[in-house]
Amino acid sequence: MSQVFHRSTNTISKVSIFGFVFFVAALGWVVQEINRSAYVTEAFVARTQPVPFSHKHHVGGMGLDCRYCHTAVEESAPAGIPPTKTCMTCHAQIWTNAPMLEPVRQSFRTDRSIEWIRVHDLPDYVYFNHSIHVSKGVGCSTCHGRVDQMPLMWRVNNLQMEWCLSCHRQPENYLRPKEQVFSMDWAAPTREKPAEWNGQKFESQAALGARLAQEYKVRKLTYCSACHR
Repeated sequence: MSQVFHRSTNTISKVSIFGFVFFVAALGWVVQEINRSAYVTEAFVARTQPVPFSHKHHVGGMGLDCRYCHTAVEESAPAGIPPTKTCMTCHAQIWTNAPMLEPVRQSFRTDRSIEWIRVHDLPDYVYFNHSIHVSKGVGCSTCHGRVDQMPLMWRVNNLQMEWCLSCHRQPENYLRPKEQVFSMDWAAPTREKPAEWNGQKFESQAALGARLAQEYKVRKLTYCSACHR
C-alpha cells in the first residue's frame, strides 16, 4: 500500500502541536497583561471632575491633613466626602468669584451635593473598611499614593484582588506607626535612615513591620469572607 501522507507530515504535526502550546501560553500572558494594564484598571488615569480639585495644592502646598476633608476615615468604612460647606469654610473668603469654583458656590446655594466622579471604586461585592486599616497602621499613601503631588486625582494601584492579597499575605511589609498613617512623605526605614519607634531603632521595614504587626495585633486575613461578604 502506498504512503498516503508525505513523510514530513509527522514532523509538521509535532511542530504544530508544540507551537500551539506556546501560542496558548503566550495568549494567556497577553490577556493577563491587558487585564493588569491601565486600559482596564484605569490606574494613572486622571479623572475629570466637576471642579478641578488639586490635592497637590491643598495637601502638598497648604498642608491640609487628610482628616480635614475625609472626616470619617478613622471611624467608619467609607472615608467620607466633604460637604460643600467644608469647601466654603475657605472659599467664602478667598477666590470668591473664581469661575471654576462656581459649581461649589452653586452647590452651597442650592444645598445639592457636587457629583464627584469616584476614583477608587471597588465592585459592590468587595467589602473595604478604611477605619480598620488606619487603626492597624496602613498609611493613606500606601493605597492612594502621593496625593500631595497630584494636581488631579488618579489611582496608583490597580485595585485587583492580587494587589489586596499581597498586603494581606505579608502585612508587615506595609505597616507604619499609627502616628505616621496620614504622613505623605513617610518612608520605610533603611540602614542609612533608620526609624525610631517606642524607644527602639529599626533599620528595615521587615523588622519594623513585624514589631508593629505584633503590637497592633494584625492578622493575615486571606480567607474569602474577609473581603467578600
